[in-house]
Amino acid sequence: MYRKNAWKKYADNQSVVFDFAEDYKRFLSECKTERLVTRFAVKLLEKKGFVSADKIKSAKKGDKIYFVNKNKNVAAFIIGEKALNEGLRILGAHIDSPRLDLKENPVYESKGFALGDTHYYGGVKKYQWVTVPLALHGVICKKDGTVVEVNIGEAEDDPVVGITDLLIHLSADQQAKPLGKAIEGEDLDISLGSIPVDEKEKEPVKANVLRLLKEKYQIEEEDFISAEIEVVPAGKARDYGLDKSMIAGYGHDDRSCAYTSLMALLDSEAGAYTSCCILVDKEEIGSVGATGAQSLFFENVIAKLASLLKDANPMWTARVALENSKMLSSDVSAAYDPLYASVNDPRNCAYFGEGIVFNKYTGSRGKSGSNDANPEYYAEVRKIMDEANVAWQTAELGKVDQGGGGTIAYILGNYNMNVIDAGIAVLNMHAPMEIISKVDLYEAYLAYRAFLK
Repeated sequence: MYRKNAWKKYADNQSVVFDFAEDYKRFLSECKTERLVTRFAVKLLEKKGFVSADKIKSAKKGDKIYFVNKNKNVAAFIIGEKALNEGLRILGAHIDSPRLDLKENPVYESKGFALGDTHYYGGVKKYQWVTVPLALHGVICKKDGTVVEVNIGEAEDDPVVGITDLLIHLSADQQAKPLGKAIEGEDLDISLGSIPVDEKEKEPVKANVLRLLKEKYQIEEEDFISAEIEVVPAGKARDYGLDKSMIAGYGHDDRSCAYTSLMALLDSEAGAYTSCCILVDKEEIGSVGATGAQSLFFENVIAKLASLLKDANPMWTARVALENSKMLSSDVSAAYDPLYASVNDPRNCAYFGEGIVFNKYTGSRGKSGSNDANPEYYAEVRKIMDEANVAWQTAELGKVDQGGGGTIAYILGNYNMNVIDAGIAVLNMHAPMEIISKVDLYEAYLAYRAFLK
């Protein structure tokens, strides 16, 4: 009964939804890696008056401060009226997306082709990544400390790369294989070139590709060892559907929630509680490592914030603050697809156009790996949404035992804080082209902003 079609709210003013979507499309098109999202976030934060914590020695109520971790995490704060140990209001999203990564020794030659060896990152259907235009983004770090940025495949006159597939005429054996085995992980190698530079070379085509890279980026083959090159779909996000009600693009999971969370904080003012938006890495591979949600980065940042506020025991204050905090784990949910209706419970799934999605729990099978939010907190969130006239819905991630997935919610829940997943419904999740509804995107922004208030 609480479900509403959010488009009806904007019958006389759809422009506010479409205008918001245009800015998001530009963000999604330009920010295809964690580093690019981090750079984008810092630029907007500073434009809105946020100051890097590295540049200040103290803080007070009303201040706007941000922290960056290893160019892949951002944590931004607006200091509230109440003491930090009374808790924060937190929006948390991840900024990594499934992709292919070049291996440490990636370039090789085979039968007249130069190829790039890759290792897929996150949960992907491997067959979806063949025969689509791909781009290269990332950094190459040289021994002298130089960091070279790589961006190939996005400009109009840039070449693209890609992964070939077997022609239908010779694919009888391939098509007899199970879907998950038709394309193997070690076969996801990208084509880099086919012109030999010098027949005297043992691998003349590879030599030519390396020559071109050296001319453009002043790098040697050995420099790939200390590189981070991500292979992602090339091209811009586009309107989807004849009514332009949807957006097709790469990385909605989870950059749609990261963008709306960041914009909600940027459009907020100091309130009773300290507001926070944290953007993390590595969620697609378990939130591990120094830049994942399981690292001590966030806990340390809260302690540093307490120290800037001249707290006498910042580490203890950080622990208490986290325990008293409330959070929306801003992550996407699976949208109902009428072509694959059988995997969903129709009463407990997310639908396009019905607003932000709340997942009380995710996980798999018997809720394994889920946060399972407390009902008292859920009731509080419901009240916030209704009072702000936000369109919202509830969902599970498909039928029981059909599959499952996780978010960062349980990790922050380990601090004993109240957390619930709240995000945008996505079709084609983890594919090179994902789809979201523009009105769900805008309702998520309104929901996050209402929560921070």
